[in-house]
Amino acid sequence: MASGIDPAATAVAPQAADARREPSPRQGTDRGTDRGTGTAAGRLRKLASGASPAALALYALALGAGLGLASADWATRGGYPFGGVTVGAWTAWPRAGSTAADPYTRAVNARRGEVPLAVGEGLLLTAAVDDAGRALDATCTYRIAGVTPPARAWTLTVAGRGAPEPGRQPVREGFTATEILREADGRFAILLGPEVEPGNWLPSPRASGPIRLALRLYDTPVAASAGTLDRDAVPAITRTGCAS
Repeated sequence: MASGIDPAATAVAPQAADARREPSPRQGTDRGTDRGTGTAAGRLRKLASGASPAALALYALALGAGLGLASADWATRGGYPFGGVTVGAWTAWPRAGSTAADPYTRAVNARRGEVPLAVGEGLLLTAAVDDAGRALDATCTYRIAGVTPPARAWTLTVAGRGAPEPGRQPVREGFTATEILREADGRFAILLGPEVEPGNWLPSPRASGPIRLALRLYDTPVAASAGTLDRDAVPAITRTGCAS
């Protein structure tokens, strides 16, 4: 007696059912991706849902304060960030002590604990590189020679010496206009380096590392017109050698 069921249909039916149960490769990939991203997102949602609004607000405030303090430390750690006028290897800072100084300059002054020269008092120039654009290094010897802009008095010092090295004898930190040895034409030459030199010798502040020079002009007419300074009006900084 015929059952009325086609054997071919019976053979195809299980295959169709398996195809319905088996996801396509694309479906499997999508599900795997959803599971991977869903896990991370789920953890964040769980963390956010488990924290109170007050805790989230405190976390946001702490994060903002940390980022703010870090950026402020970075901005005020070195020299003045804005308002410099470059003259050769030197940079003049005519607004460092003026009432128009920007907030970053004021923050640098507060961090250093310095009272900068006002426009009517003088002008500050700093140098962290030589005339060739190379950073000043304590292991090298430099010749700082020439003249200074007209001023009633001036000082040339090594800035940013930091804490003295243990066991190191006190050394000269700079020269003034009244004590420096000059040539017959009024020009001078200062030798900055780790080894003792004849004449105007300025010792390096440390055995190694970067150094910076500060030239302060007191009661000078160029304080209000630093942008007009000529290259020959400031001392040249030439590297003469370095310790091997």
